[in-house]
Amino acid sequence: MSKLTSAVKVLVVDDAPLIVEELCEFLESSGYRCVPCESSRQAIERFNEDLDIGLVLCDLHMPGLDGIQLVQELQRLSGKHRAFEAIMLTGCADKQDVIKALRAGIADYYQKPIDLGELLEGLRRQEVALQEKHKNLQLGHLNQKLQYLSESIDDLYQDLDKVRRGPQAPEPGDRDAGEAEVVEMPAIFNQLSPRQVDVARLVGKGQTNYQIACELGITENTVKLYVSQVLRLTHMHNRTQLALALSPSSSGLRHRVTAH
Repeated sequence: MSKLTSAVKVLVVDDAPLIVEELCEFLESSGYRCVPCESSRQAIERFNEDLDIGLVLCDLHMPGLDGIQLVQELQRLSGKHRAFEAIMLTGCADKQDVIKALRAGIADYYQKPIDLGELLEGLRRQEVALQEKHKNLQLGHLNQKLQYLSESIDDLYQDLDKVRRGPQAPEPGDRDAGEAEVVEMPAIFNQLSPRQVDVARLVGKGQTNYQIACELGITENTVKLYVSQVLRLTHMHNRTQLALALSPSSSGLRHRVTAH
């Protein structure tokens, strides 16, 4: 009876070639695709090249980077966007090494000589754990997209509401304050949406993204998006140039910006 092949590849790392060969032969006969490596450096290269690698089976004591250091480096390379599970193999069950491995996020360990049946069961358990990690990663990405979409829709409604209401005349008592507050915008800014104009004016006042986010009731990421849009639409290179263009004393610069 043919066995189902797992979609997840196993990175098998040991500085003893015969052990790598034996483990790969056994795991491949059990339905796993293996990536054999005889050093930590080689393992890092293979891990970077092959995104299907999701299980790491490595020896603890190896020249150069040991098994724990290898897993920590793979964790660093993975960041928050890639998940994997690691199992450690050790020839001596030193308690401190085991504790250090578990603290580093290594899921399980087996002492040599290895019981291949037990190893296979452990590998399958970690494959199930990896599937849960992948689900959580996908849910996290979806939640971020939904949050961004919700913020974008809210901003669009606010812009639409401002356009419908039109410009509001200042109260007589507020005329001086209004005139001091409003800086004449260069003609190139006419193409901006109301919300983009709001962000541009606050950048002109020297406010940080965090301050702008608090004042407008949006997130810093949304502010960054608006600033990027404003710079692109006005053909400016940075926030400093944008702030100078909106400064009351920058009539010369405003003329140059308008003429672009």
